[in-house]
Amino acid sequence: MTVPRRGLVPEVLVVAGEASGDRIAALVARALAAHGVRCAGVGGAACRAAGVETFADTRELSAMGLADVAARLPVLAGALARLAARVRRAPPRAALLVNFTELNQHLGRALRARGTRVLWCVAPQVWAWRPGRLQALRGATDRLAVILPFEQALWRDAGYDAVYVGHPSVGGSAPAPAPPSPRRALAILPGSRAGEIARLAAPLTEAGASLLASGAVTSACVLVAPGLASPSRLHLAMLARRAGLPLADAPAEGGATSLLAGFDASLCASGTASLEAALAGASPVVAYRLDRLAYAVARRLVRTPHIALPNVLLGRRAFPELVQGEVTPARLAASALPLLADRPASLRLAAELGAILAPPSPAPFGDRVAELMLPWLG
Repeated sequence: MTVPRRGLVPEVLVVAGEASGDRIAALVARALAAHGVRCAGVGGAACRAAGVETFADTRELSAMGLADVAARLPVLAGALARLAARVRRAPPRAALLVNFTELNQHLGRALRARGTRVLWCVAPQVWAWRPGRLQALRGATDRLAVILPFEQALWRDAGYDAVYVGHPSVGGSAPAPAPPSPRRALAILPGSRAGEIARLAAPLTEAGASLLASGAVTSACVLVAPGLASPSRLHLAMLARRAGLPLADAPAEGGATSLLAGFDASLCASGTASLEAALAGASPVVAYRLDRLAYAVARRLVRTPHIALPNVLLGRRAFPELVQGEVTPARLAASALPLLADRPASLRLAAELGAILAPPSPAPFGDRVAELMLPWLG
């Protein structure tokens, strides 16, 4: 393996487009730092804790749905301008682009035109919707690190140098699910984007309060995504206080993963959190709600029968999914009751998902991704 010589500190540009991407980028940045590699770019609290110099924050890029994206266009344009200026001033030797296809596909092509080698980590979910995005990364990346096992063949067949690196929620520091117990603890994970908090936090917290009042759960807690913007955090705190539920801040680097083993079930926004919860044995009821226009578009484009990532991996509806108008406190609470009643089933599903996502090597996730970049930096 070729690694940087002593005293040589080549720069890697990091661009992470959302909270889960921030945590992934931080894991890789720590692994690169062990080889004397300095990282700078767009990240959040996790990246900064890992020593990444950030000149734009991940929160500026995080959006979900057409209305969310439209509202953030000026901010996105500003972030792109700062990135372009930084690259012109000092082109990096390599770049790690995580998520955020809308910006990173253009950035990747611009970087490669200047001689920068590009590793893209976390592929667009073309298997779920808009398969035409298989072409979106054409010319934008030298290598693609995928985190779902079936994605390697999919992207290789399309002509990409794709490598399965495992999922960051499996192995390493991820906690094992707690054994069966009568505690009946409920986690509430309303998301990391402003739009998710606006659309989902109220029904999720109300459902948690209902389950607590009925005695179906003995405790319930709202887990706050790291880096959640202040207005969304204040709104979430107000809703939690109204529902009589405590808040717990998820650590910047570990996210909710480090906390979820203490729960038996969860109410959560669709996305990475649902998989983290399922892997921890906190079986999720998954809520998905977009603005009307975005959902109308999505219905025409989505190809998978499942919305929740753990259901996609399992190939069956193992965990409840509630969509749009179904996301009500009563439906959420009723869907959680069977999960709370069958803790052994939750543990079996966690083990099944862990086997599906078995990493390709015992090395930590960040090291597995960094290995794909180090030969470019010698």
